[in-house]
Amino acid sequence: MPRLFGFDDQSRQRLRDDEVDPLRQMVSRALVGKLSNAGVAAWANGEGYRGTMGGEWKDSSVGRLFRNPAIAGLRYDEDGQLVDAGHPGPITPEEFMLLLEREESNKAADPAPPYEYLLVDEGSHCGKCAHAMQGARTNAGTPGYRCRPKDKQGRGGCGEVRIDAELLETYVGEYAVAELLKPGIREQILEAQEAVKQRIEQMKADAADLAGRRTELGALYGRREISKDSFVAAEREIAASLKDIRSRLRYAEQMANFKLGGAADLVRWWNSAPHTSKSAIIRLLLRRIEVFPASARGVRTIEPGRVILHWRQLPPSLSGVD
Repeated sequence: MPRLFGFDDQSRQRLRDDEVDPLRQMVSRALVGKLSNAGVAAWANGEGYRGTMGGEWKDSSVGRLFRNPAIAGLRYDEDGQLVDAGHPGPITPEEFMLLLEREESNKAADPAPPYEYLLVDEGSHCGKCAHAMQGARTNAGTPGYRCRPKDKQGRGGCGEVRIDAELLETYVGEYAVAELLKPGIREQILEAQEAVKQRIEQMKADAADLAGRRTELGALYGRREISKDSFVAAEREIAASLKDIRSRLRYAEQMANFKLGGAADLVRWWNSAPHTSKSAIIRLLLRRIEVFPASARGVRTIEPGRVILHWRQLPPSLSGVD
């Protein structure tokens, strides 16, 4: 995990002198100047300030910083209450409370737009029951991922794992960028893309074959050559296979067609890359992402062992596409 802006170390025991004043000015422009998070980001970028990984500020990264109680020397306890974290903060607790009030006011004034989840559709899995994580907003309206509990038909998982969407996506993204910076990884990605392109045509043929079998099945049932029970069972199996192959085909096409940004500034490229490109990169690099429960309620960090990243061996095997 990268250090938090305004702090000189991971333990947050020392403030970083050259970031304290910019952070305070960002907060002041939000509270006193009434700038939106996007406006604060534009001001900070214009002044030449950058995040801890060198990327430009964005609406989301400013919001994430303003929601982190550590900037005021606070933390959330297991009951979700703000308490003293035992380390200094660049701003005061009173200023942080005003930031929270500002965010709640903004939520009330502007309904949250649809969130574009990066790690859904088998992109992340519950570490306890292996069920795919799904996007779900919290009661406060914050985007998150959760393992949905089983419904009356028995569909679903254990329902015991939830995690903030920005927290998980930032964590995965940082490791993906670090992987992209390794020598030779770009060449491996190009080879992997060629392997995926070869698989796409076969997957399209398989999908067409399933669609044809579905049509034939309907004709057989229409001529009463098979029973309704047989038709329903076969139709369900074909529909499930079609859904699976079309999902894999969609992501295979993303993997094959995205363009990786310039090597000179991969961090900046990642921060501004299209959603589909980032999704394709993650699926090329990672075969599985497992998310486990936090150690206690109210934990808003990625604790050691909470998120397990399973990297692919590139190339030639791409198990998520085969």
